[in-house]
Amino acid sequence: MKSIPLSILALIVATTLVTGVHAQTNSAIVPVSREGRALPRQNEVLKRAKDNPGPCDVIFIGDSITQGWEGNPPNGGKNVWEKYYGKRKCLNFGVGGDRTQHVLWRFENGQLDGLKPKGAVLMIGTNNSNKDDNSEADILEGVTAIVKQIRARLPETKLLVLGIFPRGKTFSTQRGKILQVNQAVEKLADNKMIFYLDIGSQLIETDGSISTEMMRDALHPGEKGYQIWAAAIEPKLKEWLKD
Repeated sequence: MKSIPLSILALIVATTLVTGVHAQTNSAIVPVSREGRALPRQNEVLKRAKDNPGPCDVIFIGDSITQGWEGNPPNGGKNVWEKYYGKRKCLNFGVGGDRTQHVLWRFENGQLDGLKPKGAVLMIGTNNSNKDDNSEADILEGVTAIVKQIRARLPETKLLVLGIFPRGKTFSTQRGKILQVNQAVEKLADNKMIFYLDIGSQLIETDGSISTEMMRDALHPGEKGYQIWAAAIEPKLKEWLKD
């Protein structure tokens, strides 16, 4: 048996090390459970899925921005949800503070099991964009992993991926990071089963700022923001639901 030349062996070792480091450092694709104060909400949405097996209209997947559909006005979207989704069977799977890795964990632990939704609305990634926690490429990989999981687990469900909402009172490096991710996420759409929509420009003022009426903390939409969101996705939902 011939021995492997040292140069080739060194290349194999180097490649393995690089691959291993990448897998360890990109936390956005490593499923992990929530802890502490977020654990009850995580358990709640998992139970919500378990209690509603079979056909439904639309599921909403995301973080606190999605969870905020349940919030009271003027800081939440409860009234808007009732207006648009009250007569439909829609399920809210938003968990405050979730990152892409937490959504992946929920998928592995039953979030989509037994469900047969006609449509799914996904908006995730803003929490991954904090500081240097994840790079643009990391976040893209995390969102892509979620999209692939939804398509694999719910092959008959049409998916609307929303661009991550702008955040912060005015222009910032973080906003630029989010925009770069959104540009790449848009490429995931095949306009057959996966669709993409970015309504970020509707959430900011002409000078680039975000008003407190739109987002009370320049991150979470108020009732006005949820109204814009619902109106923007309604044509696509009507098409899918044929109502």
